[in-house]
Amino acid sequence: MTTLPFYTAVTDDFEAVNQLIMRQLHSRVPLVEKIGSYIISAGGKRLRPLVVLLAARACGMNDPRQHSLATIIEFLHTATLLHDDVVDTSDLRRGRSTANALWGNAPSVLVGDFLFTRAFELMVEMGNIEIMRVLANATNVVAEGEVLQLTKVRDANTDEATYMQVIRSKTAMLFEASAHTGAMLAGATDQQVEALRRYGDALGTAFQLVDDVLDYNGDAEAMGKNVGDDLAEGKPTLPLIFTMREGTEEQAKLVRQAIQKGGMDNIAAIQAAVRDSGALEYTENLAREMSEEAVNLLQVLPASTFRDSLEELARFAVDRKY
Repeated sequence: MTTLPFYTAVTDDFEAVNQLIMRQLHSRVPLVEKIGSYIISAGGKRLRPLVVLLAARACGMNDPRQHSLATIIEFLHTATLLHDDVVDTSDLRRGRSTANALWGNAPSVLVGDFLFTRAFELMVEMGNIEIMRVLANATNVVAEGEVLQLTKVRDANTDEATYMQVIRSKTAMLFEASAHTGAMLAGATDQQVEALRRYGDALGTAFQLVDDVLDYNGDAEAMGKNVGDDLAEGKPTLPLIFTMREGTEEQAKLVRQAIQKGGMDNIAAIQAAVRDSGALEYTENLAREMSEEAVNLLQVLPASTFRDSLEELARFAVDRKY
C-alpha cells in the first residue's frame, strides 16, 4: 500500500512512525503485545497517520512531535477496529482473521482499551492541551457514531441524513482530527487550521462513501473483506437507502426485506438492484463532490510536495478499487 505516490513525500517520517508504534506497544502482559502487534502489523493503508504527517509538513513543520501525533491517531483508530470487529462479529479484516476470531471477544475489547489509554498517555507526554481537547472530542464523537449506527442496524427506515451523520461521526471524524491536529501542531494560521479540519472531514466522508459502493461492486480479495458484509449485518448504507427511495417498488421491497433480515440471501439480486436503480452512481458522485471540496480547501496552503500529496490522496479516495 505504501508504494502509492502520496506516501513518498513523507517516507522517512512514515518509517519513524512505524518504529514508534512498535515501541509503544510494550506491555508487562504478553497477550497485550501479541494482539496489539498482530492487528498493527496487518498494516492497511495507515491513512490517518499519513494525513497527520502530510498536514503538519504542508504547514511547515519538521520535528519528531508529528511522529508522536501520528502514532496517537493510529492507536485510536486501531482500538476502534478491535471494538468494531467484536460488535460486528467480524471474522475477516484486511484479508486476515480478526483478533476476536483468534483470541475471543474479551481479550480484543481489553486490548482495544489498552490502545486507547496508551494513546492518551502519549497525548499527556506531548503536553498540548488544545490538541488533547480536539482528540478527546473526536474519540467521543466516534463512539457516539458507533452507537448511532448500532441503533440503526436492520432499520430500513433510516434516511440519508442519518446515514451521513453516522459516517461523519464514525469515519470522517478521525480523518478530520488527523488533519486538524497536524495543522495545529505545526503552528499554522487559523485559516489553514480550519481549512485542514474541513479537508479531513470531506476526505473521510469520501472514503466511507466509496467503501459503501465497493461493498456491492468491489473485489473481495483486494479489499480483504467479503463483498456484502454491511448488508449481511443489516446496515442501511447509502446505496441501499437510495434504492429504497428511488428504485422500483420491487427493488425497494427487496432491499427493505434484506436490511430487516440481514444475511446474504439474494445478494446477487440486491447487487443488481442497487446498480440498476442508479444508487452506486449517486453515491460515487457524492463522494466525488467531497473529494473536490477537499482539494479546493487546500488552496490556502503554500505550494509544496506535501500539499500535492494531500490532493493526490483526495483523488485516490474516489478512484480506488479497494
